Amino acid sequence: MKTVDRTEQATEPVPAHHPRHLRDLAAAGVGVVLVAAAVLVGRAFDDPARTLFVHWPPLLASWYPHVGPGTWAAPTVAAAVIAYGPVLADRLRWRTLLLSSYAAALAWVFSLALIDGWGRGIAERLTTKHEYLRVISRFDDIGAALHGFNEHILIGPPGNWPAHVAGHPPGATLTFVLLDRVGLGGGAWAGVWCIVTGASAAVAVLIAVRTLADEHTARRAAPFLVLAPVAIWAGASADGYFTAVAAWSIALLALAATRTVRSPAAAAVGAGLLFGLTCYLSYGLTLIAIVLLAVLVLTRTPRPLPLFLLGALVVPVAFTLAGFNWWEAYHLLVERYYQGAGGVRPYSYWIWANLACTALAVGPATLAGLRRTASDFPGTVRALRTGTTSSPQGLVLLVSTALLALLVADLSGMSKAETERIWQPFMLWLLPAAALLPTPGRRGWLAAQAIVALTVNHLLWTGW
Repeated sequence: MKTVDRTEQATEPVPAHHPRHLRDLAAAGVGVVLVAAAVLVGRAFDDPARTLFVHWPPLLASWYPHVGPGTWAAPTVAAAVIAYGPVLADRLRWRTLLLSSYAAALAWVFSLALIDGWGRGIAERLTTKHEYLRVISRFDDIGAALHGFNEHILIGPPGNWPAHVAGHPPGATLTFVLLDRVGLGGGAWAGVWCIVTGASAAVAVLIAVRTLADEHTARRAAPFLVLAPVAIWAGASADGYFTAVAAWSIALLALAATRTVRSPAAAAVGAGLLFGLTCYLSYGLTLIAIVLLAVLVLTRTPRPLPLFLLGALVVPVAFTLAGFNWWEAYHLLVERYYQGAGGVRPYSYWIWANLACTALAVGPATLAGLRRTASDFPGTVRALRTGTTSSPQGLVLLVSTALLALLVADLSGMSKAETERIWQPFMLWLLPAAALLPTPGRRGWLAAQAIVALTVNHLLWTGW
């Protein structure tokens, strides 16, 4: 029996009233209802008690209609991607598509950030009282700072770390310390670093999808990876940088497992190195291991695992020898969290409001794609059991495992609010689900993505 490629099916003209189209719209509608409920319940919940610790629930934002230099730039970028993105994604040479996608993603993130202005949107983002750059001077002796890092996590003792420094392993702070050491100090360089590295995550996903599914599917996903609302929170956010590190770990493991790179051994070691670094950038990103495991399941080979594990040990061993205890730090962070740095945020609200944040960040096109992913998931499981997975099923499994990692983070209770920013490394892998949407409606879905991003960025003052 001939196996039909679902992405090829998606290219065939389908009437607008077709049930699959209507179900796609319904999935986007569910996202709208979820966001509306989170806004209304959040405002009612928070007004008397002020326990949610966000000014415009469910987002960490304030109502602040505004314009800036990016007000003309961002719609221009969006219009160009909507008009030409799908055609160019189909026609450009593969390497040219990767470079073009990176340039477009970079332009989209920069232009959205500049709606808030150069200073408040980029140069000053990482210099606020909660951020990494406030403690650069305390790392003059890096060895001593790492050895005593855990002593300053809890609230109470003198000299406790700011929220973001305490909330992450020291690899995050050390990145900005090293930038400062090489002459790229200050908020402007830090913001540019996060945007320039973060935008490369789209390229990593394209490579991984091409390797684990096929090139046709990756090309269909490209415009949606560029024009995503989550770019609002990638601009000048360290989490954008974390996202890229984790994404390249997955992409390199995919290349190593399929041996579609000149040196699979080097790719496997590189994937491990980046995963080890990921774990020392953010505690929660250890969950990226779920997506890495999916890569090995899809490729049906443990071949790169020994070299991957060897690479993954490098960063943990280096930090441990320097005196930093990851496990002790994590338990201290949990204690700090329930001292009031997030623990008072009610689980009963955030367990579902976090998902409303995700719905806003990934946009309606991704929600429609996730509906198709869920529809195809049973067939993917059956195919995995029989060893007959096809290209679209590779995409379905990749997206599904990223969603699983996100849900585990949600259930853990250690992600309550600010997930529109914190969950970027997981949400990135949900975006390719839009590749499953039919060709005739792609520009409409891209327009919806852009409208969400432009509306949120102009009406709300987002922060972290």
